[in-house]
Amino acid sequence: MGFLRLLSRLGMVAVMLVLLTARPAAADERAVPTFAPACHVASGPDTRAESLRARTAWTCDQSQWRSDVPVMWLRFEAADWKGEALPQHFFTRIARFGAITFHAIDADGTTRSLRHTEADAAPFAAGPVFRLALPEITPQTTLILARIEGPHSVPLLTEAQITADPARAGWSQIDMMLLAFVMGMLTLPLLFDISFFVVLRERFVVLHAMMVSAMMVYVLTAGGLASTFVTLPVALMAVLAPLSWAIGAGLSALFLSQFLERGAQSRAMRRVTLATGWFTMIVPGFFALQLGATQSFDDVGYFVTFLPAIAVITAAVVEALARGSRSARFVAIAWAPIITASVERLLRGLGWHVGPSSLDQMLYVAVGIEVVVISLAIADRFLALRRERDAALTEARMLEQISTRDSLTGLMNRRAIEARFDEMVAQGFDTFALVDLDRFKAINDLHGHQVGDAALIACAGAIRATGDRDAVAVRLGGEEFVVLLRGPRALERAEALRQAIPMRIAKEVPGLDLPVTASMGVVVMGDAGRHKMAFAEFYARADALMYEAKASGRNRMVYERLTVFRSAPEGRKTGERAA
Repeated sequence: MGFLRLLSRLGMVAVMLVLLTARPAAADERAVPTFAPACHVASGPDTRAESLRARTAWTCDQSQWRSDVPVMWLRFEAADWKGEALPQHFFTRIARFGAITFHAIDADGTTRSLRHTEADAAPFAAGPVFRLALPEITPQTTLILARIEGPHSVPLLTEAQITADPARAGWSQIDMMLLAFVMGMLTLPLLFDISFFVVLRERFVVLHAMMVSAMMVYVLTAGGLASTFVTLPVALMAVLAPLSWAIGAGLSALFLSQFLERGAQSRAMRRVTLATGWFTMIVPGFFALQLGATQSFDDVGYFVTFLPAIAVITAAVVEALARGSRSARFVAIAWAPIITASVERLLRGLGWHVGPSSLDQMLYVAVGIEVVVISLAIADRFLALRRERDAALTEARMLEQISTRDSLTGLMNRRAIEARFDEMVAQGFDTFALVDLDRFKAINDLHGHQVGDAALIACAGAIRATGDRDAVAVRLGGEEFVVLLRGPRALERAEALRQAIPMRIAKEVPGLDLPVTASMGVVVMGDAGRHKMAFAEFYARADALMYEAKASGRNRMVYERLTVFRSAPEGRKTGERAA
C-alpha cells in the first residue's frame, strides 16, 4: 500500500508539471479574427492559378472535401476580411502534404506567389496546428488561392484559416489545460499498471500499460501538447498521431481478449478479437505513415480499416455481457464514450461532415475516461484474482494437510515425517520413540472398530495433551505412533507420555474390561545423528526395542543410546546399546 501511495504522489506531481508547463495561447477574447476559405476545388497537377480566378468551378459549401486528389485549392476572398487587419499567416491542422503554394492576386491582376514545403511548416506550442507565411498582402489584394499538393487529410483542408495574428492560430488556454488534465489522467493509470504488475504478473496489465502509453503519445501529438516541451517536425507529428492511435486501438483488442474472465468469450470470438487487434496495428498503422505512394487512398484507407475494430470490439463486449462477465461491464462503460467519439472523428476524417477541431476534445476526454475506468476494472480484477488465488492456496494447503495428516487422529502421518525427518534431526530432535498399544486387536475383536478408533483418538490426545513444544507426534498406522523429542530429559518425558496413555483411554473410552497400556521402544541418537541415518533405520531399531518391551511383559519402555566409538568400548551400561 505504501508503494501505491508513492506512485499516486508521483502521478500528482506529473499532473502538476504538465499543467504548469503547458503554455497557453493568447486570451480567448482576441481582437484579430480568422477567416476560413470561401470555396474549394480539386484539380490535376497541371492546373494553374490563372484558370481558377473565376468562381464557376468552385464548390462554395461544406461538401466535396477530398484528400485523394493530386491538388486541392482553397479560395480566400478579400470581402471576408474587409475592414480588418490584413492576413499574414495561414494555419491548419497538422497533417502531411507535398507542398503548399499561396497566390495573392490583386485587383489589377498582379500576383505574388510563395511556395512552402512540408519542412517549412512551424508547429504551434498550443494545439495540433502549424502555420505558414503568406506572400505580401496589400489593400489591393482581392483573392488568395492556396494550392495544396498531395494532401493526406481532410481536416488539413477543412480547418484551414488565415489571420493577421499568428497567436490566433493556437488553441485557447482552456483547451490546453484540458489536454494537460487528460495527460495527468493517463499518467496515473500507467503508474498503477506498473504497481499492479509487480504483484500481479498478468499479461493484460502489460497490454494496458502499452495501450495507455500509446494514448499518451496520441494526446501529445494529435493534441499538439508535445510542442509545449519540444519542437518536432510537422511530418513526424502528423505520422505519430494516427500511428499511436492505430497501435492503441489494436492493443485494446488484444487487451480485451486477455482481460475478460475465462468463459466470457467463445473460442471463435477470442480468435477474431486477437486477429482484429493485430490487423488494426498493421493495416491502419501502415496507412498512418502517409507515404507519397499511398497519398491517393491512405486517408480513406486509414479510417475505413478501423471499422472492423469498432465492430469486433463492440460484438466481443456484447457477447461477454450476455455471458455475465463482470469485467465486460467496466469495459462497456469505459469504451462507449471513446467508440462514439471515434465514430464522429472517422466521419469527419472521411469528409462526411465538417466540424471544428474543438470536437477532438471529446475524443481526448473519452480517452481519459477510458483509461481511468479500465484502471478501476484492473483493480477490481486484481482483487478477484487475489481472492481466487487465496482460495486456491487455501485449498492447496487443505489438500497438503489431507495428504500429510492422519484423518482419524489429526496427527502427522508417515509420509509427512519421512519427508521432514532429516530436517527435524537437523533441528535437534534426537530421540525417536515408537509407541504401540498393547493387545489392541482384542479391543477391535471384543468391542468393535468404533471403540478401537476411539481408543486411538484418546491415545493421540494423550500425546498432544502434554503440551510439550519439543515433542512431535506421528501416527504411522494401526496402533503404532512415533514421538520425536529434543531437549533435556527426553527419556523421562517419553516415559511420562507413555504412562499418560492408559489413563486417557480409560477416561475417554468407558466400558473396556482391562486398561489399555502401551509399550515403547526408544532410540536416543546422540552424536550418531551425524551419520545421517534414514528414518527406516531408526524405525527398525525402535521397533526391535518395542518388541523387546512387549516380550518383557508389555507396559514398559526399552531404550538404547547410540554412540560412535573412537576406540574399543570398555563396556555398556544397563539399558543402553552401542551403535
